[in-house]
Amino acid sequence: MAKKLQRDYWLLITPAVLALALLVGLRKLGLVPAVPLAEDAVFFIAPCAFVLAVIFAVALPVFYRSLFAHRMRDEKAVPEKDLLKFERTLIHLSLVTPYLVLPAYLLEFPRFYFAGTVLMAFYAGYYFYPSGKRIRFEKRLFRVGDDPAASPQESS
Repeated sequence: MAKKLQRDYWLLITPAVLALALLVGLRKLGLVPAVPLAEDAVFFIAPCAFVLAVIFAVALPVFYRSLFAHRMRDEKAVPEKDLLKFERTLIHLSLVTPYLVLPAYLLEFPRFYFAGTVLMAFYAGYYFYPSGKRIRFEKRLFRVGDDPAASPQESS
């Protein structure tokens, strides 16, 4: 399960990272000019992008997680396919954030909004990486594949 989720993770985050690297390189070479925002647009677009970054990195994943937990509250165990679908959706929601760095860089957002957007992208990329340890924790938390023979190994 972790391998499938990691593949999805890398397929989603790689284009954003490559596009940003390409954009930075082209800007350094002078091939892509900066597109500074008009003053009235700065006070609308930059905060909106920053708020969207916070929504996609923090708010929507928390909300979606609570919905999933609420939906599974009466279940004795959660099927692995349901947890896989939940984790994929969580990754898809959170990894919208790195794509918001592209317009923030291209449009030269003020430092506060640019830095906030970048920090939210780092947070989303770091926190929602589907490591084996994190997936084992999620499986234990949602009681996926409860196997009595595997319980002593997990508890030690």
